[in-house]
Amino acid sequence: MKAVLLAGGFGTRMKEETEFRPKPMVEIGGKPVLWHIMKLLSAQGIKDFVICTGYKSEYIKTYFANYGTANLDFTVRLGHPDSIVYHGSHDEFEWTVTVVDTGLETMTGGRIKRIQEYVGDERFLCTYGDGIANVDLNALVAHHESHGKNATLTTTQLHSRFGVVDVDSDGNVSQFREKPMVNDLVNIGYFIFEPQVFDYLEPNSVLEQEPLRNLANDGQISAFKHSGFWQPMDTQREYQQLNEIWNSGDAPWKIWK
Repeated sequence: MKAVLLAGGFGTRMKEETEFRPKPMVEIGGKPVLWHIMKLLSAQGIKDFVICTGYKSEYIKTYFANYGTANLDFTVRLGHPDSIVYHGSHDEFEWTVTVVDTGLETMTGGRIKRIQEYVGDERFLCTYGDGIANVDLNALVAHHESHGKNATLTTTQLHSRFGVVDVDSDGNVSQFREKPMVNDLVNIGYFIFEPQVFDYLEPNSVLEQEPLRNLANDGQISAFKHSGFWQPMDTQREYQQLNEIWNSGDAPWKIWK
């Protein structure tokens, strides 16, 4: 199964980091957040990736085109680039990576529509290139296969940003709860899509609007509940949090050796 990664947005809420590079290439522990997502997926058996780029697409293209020379010692006869020999290896050398410029202004649904030829008539995983979650892919796929619908999305519960005060009918404070879990579920990506999903997409549709709504109206989408770690990287604060977690040596998403 291939993984389609949405990596084309402008990342305007992280202007400090995204002025010169796309947000999926902002680093956690010296590696792009996109790399962390791919490592997590690879550790669970997905090694074929299609990356939907847009803003500063050339940055992502260059990163993967030069991955070997940037990460390994090598020998080359100058003037003969095909003669390059790498010394050593990385698990990432087992990956197949297709980088597609899906347009600067294209919306999420349109980006997926534009990579249809690279996915073909196959089931595929799709997620955002800036959110890390240690989703159990075996459980996710098993859930998807159990219901027979065209799509599955992964949901989780959030913690409140604020502490909560419980007050009884007489105005007495009964207890304080520090950032409790809220009841609502949020979509965190990590979709499993059947190829029929392409029929719901238009060249510039927003995945999270009409396509998902129409799938729901047709009874063709189910939710898989993830209760583990999830952290998007939408703000400078979240970028710092992810780096702090990584630097602690106990990152929940580091499931590879």
